[in-house]
Formats: sequence, C-alpha cells, structure tokens
Amino acid sequence: MGGVGVGVIVWLNGPFGGGKTQTAYALHRRVSGSVVCDPEHVGFGLHRMTPPALRGDFQDLPAWRQGVFEVLDLAAREHPGAVIVPMTLTDVGYFAETVGRLRERGHDVRHFALLAERATVLRRLRERGLGRGLKRESFAVARLDGCLEALRAPEFAEQVETDRIGVAEVAARVGACAGLYVAPDTDGALRGRVRRALVGVRHIRFD
Repeated sequence: MGGVGVGVIVWLNGPFGGGKTQTAYALHRRVSGSVVCDPEHVGFGLHRMTPPALRGDFQDLPAWRQGVFEVLDLAAREHPGAVIVPMTLTDVGYFAETVGRLRERGHDVRHFALLAERATVLRRLRERGLGRGLKRESFAVARLDGCLEALRAPEFAEQVETDRIGVAEVAARVGACAGLYVAPDTDGALRGRVRRALVGVRHIRFD
C-alpha cells in the first residue's frame, strides 16, 4: 500500500450541487488519516456576526479568504494526513488568494473541479431539496451556468466529469490522481444510499 499523502491538500471545486461534499466524505472514509476542512464554516461564522442587511457572498470578504488560507496552512502543517477541502471557488483572484497562496507557502495542493452537465446538476439539486424541488436552491441555480463555464478554464484544472460515474468512483479517481491510497469501497447499493443521505442531512444549510 502507498502512504496517506501527508501534507497533501485536496481541494474539491465544482458547482453548487456538483457532489463536492459527498465526494469529500467518501474520500475521507477511504483515505486513512485524512480530515475534511470545510471553508463554508468560516463563511457562515462571518455571516452570523454581520448584520443581516450587510450580508452578501462571504467569499467577497477579505477576512474569509485570509481565514481559509490560515486555517488550511495550519491544518496542512500540523495534521499528519491529507486535508480534504470541498468548496466552490470560481473567481480567479480569490483562487489565487487561497489556493495560490497555499502553493506559494510550499503546500502540495491538488485541485479538482467536479463537473457535470447542467441537467445532471439540476437533478442532484432537486434530490437534495428534501421534497421541495429547487425552491431552497435558488442561489445554486442562479450561479450554475457561470460556475460551469468558469470551472472549465485551464486555471481550474484538473477537471473531472461526473455525469456517468457515482460518488465512490469519483472519490477513487480523485484520490488516485492526488497520489493517495484509497481503500476499496465496500458499501453495497443500499448502504451507499443511506450513507449519502446521512451526509446530505448533516450538511443542510440554514444560514
């Protein structure tokens, strides 16, 4: 077996509803010693301390970009395993301030944009809507076309097409490309569906 990728940051980019979080936790489960560090927690923390009328896209806050950089820098230096980061990031300047700065600091950042056709992403958004269709996914739908177009640019390589493969295979491909040892997936179809449902419920956003 290979090592667990000490010091590697695996950044999973993609449109909202593109499978980043599901892939992150599938990879975490199968890569020994890995940890998931979700930059959304930094953003939602900043939202909570900001008056509602002043809240916008938290990525526009310099404090978010600086905070994400500092936390991931610390995690990659001090945590002995791979650091998995599920986060949509399509602004080239913001990408440079986070991923670019981490690479300049000497970290091995493996970036993957998980892409799919528009119809596929819309179907996934409906499935995670808990019976409410796309009503609670207006932000994701409004950004979908822009995300898909931006993330096909060379700056956001490596791109992984996910239309015809499941979460387990996406995780395996990403892990292999990142140089990680990914344990075999032992879930059956039912257990896999239950596990994905639990991940989805745990990551419902109310902010």
